[in-house]
Amino acid sequence: MNYMPGTASLIQDIDKKHLVLLRDGRTLIGYLRSIDQFANLVLHQTVERIHVGKKYGDIPRGIFVVRGENVVLLGEIDLEKESDTPLQQVSIEEILEEQRVEQQAKQESEKLKVQALKERGLSVPRADTLDEY
Repeated sequence: MNYMPGTASLIQDIDKKHLVLLRDGRTLIGYLRSIDQFANLVLHQTVERIHVGKKYGDIPRGIFVVRGENVVLLGEIDLEKESDTPLQQVSIEEILEEQRVEQQAKQESEKLKVQALKERGLSVPRADTLDEY
């Protein structure tokens, strides 16, 4: 276990669940086992939680190592309040299907926006053609 200066308050309650929001939008929930000065994390008994509307599903991932550059948010989960959420847990297959449908709807909406802009003589550069620097 790594104990780094300034992380003592985060590590003192090591057996509590933590939520990690990654740069790519994924949400991980697991027990924090290690953290270093670069915010590299090791999570144990990790699940990837997928939200679609008022439903969610958890995909078991096991031990998960996250490089600090990918961490957007790290926070402790209050297990007592977590059970009071109005979300409905569904099976992995059902949440993945709903996620696929939601992504298709977003793509169709984006196509309509691009078409409307094109008809007005405007263009929006695609995200994959933009330079990240």
